[in-house]
Amino acid sequence: MNTEPAREIDAFLSERLDGYIDETARLCAQPSVSAQGIGLSECADIVAGLLDQRGFAVQHVPTAGAPVVVGRLQGGSQRTLLFYNHYDVQPPEPLELWTSPPFEPVVRDGALYARGAKDDKGEFVARLAAVDAVRSAHGGTLPCGVLFVVEGEEEIGSPHIARFVQEHKDLLACHGAVWEEGGTDAEGRPQVSLGRRGILEVELTVETMRVDAHSGQADVLPSAAWRLLRALASLKGPDERIRIPGFYDAVLPPSPGDVAMLEALPDYEPHLRATYGAREFVLGRSGRALNHAVFEPTCNIQGLTSGYQGPGAKTIIPARAAAKLDFRLVPDQDPDDVFARLRYHLDAEGFADVEAAWIGAMWPSKVPVDDPLVALTARTGEEVYGLPSLLLPLGGGSSPFYAFARPLGIPVVTAGVGYGRNRTHAPDEHVRLNDFLNAARHIARILEGFGDL
Repeated sequence: MNTEPAREIDAFLSERLDGYIDETARLCAQPSVSAQGIGLSECADIVAGLLDQRGFAVQHVPTAGAPVVVGRLQGGSQRTLLFYNHYDVQPPEPLELWTSPPFEPVVRDGALYARGAKDDKGEFVARLAAVDAVRSAHGGTLPCGVLFVVEGEEEIGSPHIARFVQEHKDLLACHGAVWEEGGTDAEGRPQVSLGRRGILEVELTVETMRVDAHSGQADVLPSAAWRLLRALASLKGPDERIRIPGFYDAVLPPSPGDVAMLEALPDYEPHLRATYGAREFVLGRSGRALNHAVFEPTCNIQGLTSGYQGPGAKTIIPARAAAKLDFRLVPDQDPDDVFARLRYHLDAEGFADVEAAWIGAMWPSKVPVDDPLVALTARTGEEVYGLPSLLLPLGGGSSPFYAFARPLGIPVVTAGVGYGRNRTHAPDEHVRLNDFLNAARHIARILEGFGDL
């Protein structure tokens, strides 16, 4: 990036940082909890207003769930860069663990605290700031077109976004995308994620009786809790291998390029131990072996429910038990296929009475490391943060990368406001003001270079 526009952009953003934090605070003050159906249309209106006041052509596109807000601004080249964001947030509970109320944003200790401050309202406003700065440096124009897609159901698995994209390919025509959920690692090194694992979420339930029974009859009456535990134990062994027949058939091993990227990453074991207080890791992994584990699919128990869980004791045999599971899937696994195999496995193992309900799914997706957008994002990240960018071939979480990358035929990368300890999804979620500023600087440089790719 040329030195003069870079200086202008950085000065513009630094001088107006307080105003952008105020915009973020106003957006965060509007509750928009998709899991509870709270405030979504109101928040969509605020998002549309922020785009409209900047001259974007704005559309509210209805879905079977929350509306998607689309804003398009023309640029000086034929190329268009898409920004994916979401205006919904996680539930704020437990409320008692917040230092200040989750929907009453406050700045303290150099950070803005509120639900959504980082995920994903702060990220959205930082990108608006970047657009403002680049336009200012170029006399009101942009080097490339900009397209914002801001949905309201990401925190519940984006159940309608894939269909939305399929039905609006012309509206969404673009040449690349910058995803939400980017930033730096704990040491301040910019991270560029090239993909996400997929996910299948299911709930298993079983009923062994109509009502709970006295535990004095545990020698004759069946426990739903034990029944479910045995079904769960059949899914995965102590070796962590998932025992569903054919589960691994579609798994693609990491390519030599993927392995090289993983080996180039730092050893995050000390960070993981400090953050989570983990005494040991799965299968005794340590060092860089922890980085490589992202290419292993998983079977995780999110939660278990059965019987009495209050204070003291209640001597009952539970009549019903339930468990919520998620399977993190790697390329080229298909959630539909995994769900069918799960049902077959339960039946074959004698658990036909255990019901399996589909909750949600996303497909895995990955961008080639040699895509020019990857190089641009990495290079400009190093310019902003002063440290070489780290390339992550696959992120451990899931996001609807696939919904855009495949049907639109575009590369998708990450760049954002995170630093790894934002308490995303937890009480006291926050975004550090300097991270907000650097994210806007990074996005501005990507915009500067994208028109010439």
